[in-house]
Amino acid sequence: MATIQPFRGLRPVPELAAEIASLPYDVMNTEEARKEIEKHPLSFLTVTKSEATLPEGTDPYSEAVYEKAKENLDAYVAKGQMKQDPAPCYYIYRQMMDGNIQIGITACVPVAEYNAGIIKRHELTRAEKEQDRVNHILATQAQTGPVFLTYRGRPEIDSYVLHLMSNHKPVYHFRAGDGVSNMLYVIDNPLEVRELTYLFRQVPAFYIADGHHRCAGAARVAKERERTDTGVYMIDEMPEYEYVQAVIFPDRMMHIIDYNRLVKDLAGRTPEQFLQAVGENFDVVPQDQPVQPRQKHTFGMYLEGQWYLLTARENSLDGGDLIGSLDVSILQKNLLEPVLQIGDPRSDQRIDFVGGIRGLQELVSRVDDDGWAVAFSLYPTSMDEVMAVADAGKIMPPKSTWFEPKLRDGLVVHLL
Repeated sequence: MATIQPFRGLRPVPELAAEIASLPYDVMNTEEARKEIEKHPLSFLTVTKSEATLPEGTDPYSEAVYEKAKENLDAYVAKGQMKQDPAPCYYIYRQMMDGNIQIGITACVPVAEYNAGIIKRHELTRAEKEQDRVNHILATQAQTGPVFLTYRGRPEIDSYVLHLMSNHKPVYHFRAGDGVSNMLYVIDNPLEVRELTYLFRQVPAFYIADGHHRCAGAARVAKERERTDTGVYMIDEMPEYEYVQAVIFPDRMMHIIDYNRLVKDLAGRTPEQFLQAVGENFDVVPQDQPVQPRQKHTFGMYLEGQWYLLTARENSLDGGDLIGSLDVSILQKNLLEPVLQIGDPRSDQRIDFVGGIRGLQELVSRVDDDGWAVAFSLYPTSMDEVMAVADAGKIMPPKSTWFEPKLRDGLVVHLL
């Protein structure tokens, strides 16, 4: 069974929460972070994307970056802008975007359960990004952003969380620049903490929605600290470093949107030859409007100023295979690899991925203005598909899911 534990979170003082809270470090590049920090100097990106506070051209994986992250985190505390709660708490985190509401529990979960497969993954991690998280945690002695977890919802947990929200006032309530409403409740009553801990013991497993590198990095830090540490802070008779901070949502509240593709060239084909090759496995129909697929096994394609609707033919489907039946796999197997020669989308520099939150216009502008040859819009992967893949111990193709809204970093920090 899955386990959660309360912890003493480091949080912004209420009047600064909206200014400090930031999008996760991995949804923007350094230049975007630099511009955001210019507009909001207190942004927590100064910690999670600290290279944006250093001279342009700084290697984002250099020691100076991690040292700066530590310096900037310490500055929040020294200036009284962030304070640590005096007793272990849970934190209820409510977000609303475009009418979609998700309510989760911010807690610590044991890295041992990640190692044991009770916290299930569906993605592979990249060595350099995993090492980046290790370096960041070790330098700051903190987990500065939560892992995004989900579970098969249970009515008794839902009811109790709503009960807690009705009996507590939010300590933060603000609308971020992207329009997402954020609310945080602090649950510090020992009886309520104990009851929430007990209810989650009925949950058989957690699933990583987002934050595979954060979770893997925390597990590696724990292994390293086990060899070297003495005299550490404890949670439930275990060191703080044996836990990773997470926000845990019931699956029914999860909202996955499309994760789209761009390819730099047509692999030596003319547009006419390319369209002919695509037509071997897809029905190709020109469209007057941008194509946002409305059902599985359909795709939008933007080429030379024209949108097309692609519908996978029966011969390109593999209904008996869990991974092969995913739309991202169908596109890869029947178009990206054989036609555009994208063999490994994890490493091929000719492909790029664009979260659907940026809209179809982002695909159009990248093709029309930035020199990319063709773009593809996809139907979103479902939560059921994600959990089925994780339950089977399999790995989804890269960039299969884009969850929205994104959790804000800096609202609660787990200190080691």
